[in-house]
Amino acid sequence: MPEQTQDVSRCRSDNPRDTMSIHTQKITDSCRDKDCIEDLRVYLTSGSQTVLDSAAGARVRCADLLYTYIDVEPVAFDRNHYCVDVTFYYRILADAVIGSGRPASLYGLAVFSKRAVLCGEESRAHIFTSDTRIGDLDGLTRYSTNLPTAVVEVLDPMVLSSKVRDVCDCPCQETTTVQIPSAISRMFDEELVVSGERRRLFVTLGQFSIIRLERDAQLVVPVLDYSIPTKECCDSPGCAEDPCEMFSRIPFPTGQFTPKGCDQNQHGGGEDTPNCGCGYQTL
Repeated sequence: MPEQTQDVSRCRSDNPRDTMSIHTQKITDSCRDKDCIEDLRVYLTSGSQTVLDSAAGARVRCADLLYTYIDVEPVAFDRNHYCVDVTFYYRILADAVIGSGRPASLYGLAVFSKRAVLCGEESRAHIFTSDTRIGDLDGLTRYSTNLPTAVVEVLDPMVLSSKVRDVCDCPCQETTTVQIPSAISRMFDEELVVSGERRRLFVTLGQFSIIRLERDAQLVVPVLDYSIPTKECCDSPGCAEDPCEMFSRIPFPTGQFTPKGCDQNQHGGGEDTPNCGCGYQTL
């Protein structure tokens, strides 16, 4: 009995300023990218393609990121580095000009793929968790791998330009047919046209993304105290915080009431003065 008591005492500590072992994801490598994706083909729905074939022109209105597929493969002859292949699927909305009437809405799919090579460190450990069930397996090797985990953070793209071309005027003919996953196709109410069209819509997108590789890691961290929420629960959106109470905690903007001369602004006198009347405006 005393031995059991001694073993239990090892699992807890009465000192709140102690250390604790935690399991987390360690970032082994990361990169950021600013892609200008030029002349990306838009695969329109069958109804939208019919409208485009007879339209005078079209202009892309916006682009939404539907899904990002990520694949990780080790680099040959280098155990520490991995290829991260990323495929982005976008929903493109456009307006087609038909005579002098109201523009008709078009929408379809655009696909963009890129690759990044990052250091993922070498690990010989095979990780399994209690969440894995035999009935859920579609391949045992998928759950016995020791590859790092790839994470992609990406913003919705910016539409930079768009154009419509006849198929015979396209500078190069596609040699491969795009592979569209069934789950992506089901996001559109009509079949996507990938061949046989007379005209094609192209879009140029600007995209910001961050790619990183992570591995499971066990760390020992100092513990000051356990985190207990301080905010009380509420049952309606309006009860989260009193607006006057929130306003009372905002410091008074004294600097914005203080006059500043033009010479101060020229020499970095402050960012609070948008325009001092000297013929220019501070950006």
